[in-house]
Amino acid sequence: MRPSVLQGGRRRRRRLRPLLLLASLALVGGGLAAWQLWPEGGATEPAAAAKPAKDAVVVVRRVTPRRHIRPEALLAVRRPFLRLQGGIGARAAILVDATAGTVLFAKRPHARLPIASTTKIMTAVVALERLRPYDIVTVDRSVPRIAPFKEGLRAGERVPAWKLFYGLLLYSGNDTALALAVGAAGSRAAFIRLMNEKARRLGLRDTHFTSPSGVVDDGNYSSAWDLTALTRYAMWNPRFRAVVRTKVKRVSWPAPTYAKVYVSKNRLLGSYPGADGVKTGWTTRAGHCLVASARRHGLRLIAVVLGSPDAYADARRLLDLGFRLRG
Repeated sequence: MRPSVLQGGRRRRRRLRPLLLLASLALVGGGLAAWQLWPEGGATEPAAAAKPAKDAVVVVRRVTPRRHIRPEALLAVRRPFLRLQGGIGARAAILVDATAGTVLFAKRPHARLPIASTTKIMTAVVALERLRPYDIVTVDRSVPRIAPFKEGLRAGERVPAWKLFYGLLLYSGNDTALALAVGAAGSRAAFIRLMNEKARRLGLRDTHFTSPSGVVDDGNYSSAWDLTALTRYAMWNPRFRAVVRTKVKRVSWPAPTYAKVYVSKNRLLGSYPGADGVKTGWTTRAGHCLVASARRHGLRLIAVVLGSPDAYADARRLLDLGFRLRG
């Protein structure tokens, strides 16, 4: 190296140091802000300092995916499948090593079946791509008229989007799903189009949506294979992971409600070692459906059971099989 390079280094550092410092602060600040908005444990609300002005409104944005997702990148088959002694009671089921995307066990994986509220996984995926945590969603007047199993949103309420994601994925409010759909796309019909477009981009060939909530089964279906692929994609999003692994979430609310407590309907959380999501579902036609995720020693498994007489028993058996043979 030439001496002039070393000798001139002092002046050059003096000019670059402020720029490097500003860049570092911007990166660190952005990272901290993101974790403040979506806390790891899910037990506290986002930091108040990050809130926007009171007159903030939702801006519906067209979002370009950060990267092209090839369908074959989500799941891959490595035969032979694992054998589960005694079989499984669900109409369809699958077990996947989500770390590698490898299908370990499958029963009628491509059977097109009603999926009830596991539909809300796609609702969350699409809404997360179009709404930032503190975007304000004004509850549309159609929302309170939605079918039962709702959290009681009132027309005209202005709610930060991050609160609605907990209502969607933990409490599984059908009114919450509609509020997010209208807030993210402008109308229910436009949002459903986005859901089906997303399904096509992800290569979900057994899937079609007619509802953001899954409360109506007509024309709303998927398969164990597609739900697992969708869930693997969703779990790449740290905001999605932060919500679905939360067992209990307390949030403040304007008067006359004042506060809400969302309790996850996923009974694996806190009872199955390593369980960290993701979504339950039930309708008369779909039966009991469960998409379950668990992580141990760096290995994540996803189990999906559809139309099961005992979804939790089936999911536990599948996860036990995966951890036993992969661990």
